[in-house]
Amino acid sequence: MPGKHLYEYAVIRLVPRVEREEFLNVGIIIFSKGAKYLNCKCHIDTAKLNLFSSALEVDEIEKNLQAFHKICIGAKDGGPVSQWEIPDRFRWLTALRSSSIQTSRPHNGFSDDLEATLERLFGELVL
Repeated sequence: MPGKHLYEYAVIRLVPRVEREEFLNVGIIIFSKGAKYLNCKCHIDTAKLNLFSSALEVDEIEKNLQAFHKICIGAKDGGPVSQWEIPDRFRWLTALRSSSIQTSRPHNGFSDDLEATLERLFGELVL
């Protein structure tokens, strides 16, 4: 993917108790229409999560985050949404929702290396 690519990204957030509106950043999703690129990276810091709530099922959260990844990469076992066009998948993943896994509003930038940008954003905003 040589050259500068316009990209959009959103932070994937875990909202343990929706009514409290507190969240923990657990991932990054990045999209570039021009590069036909959509990917995400996730990590749950269970120590931080337990500060919010110890009643959450980490296995269930991980399954939901794996579904995010399957949709990003267009996996055949990712359900019908994973077979949509890349821009449509990004819009679906970043749509406003009131569930325990939400995303920030999309932000944009330019990148020569989308994988490196994903790693940088992940390090800055999640780890």
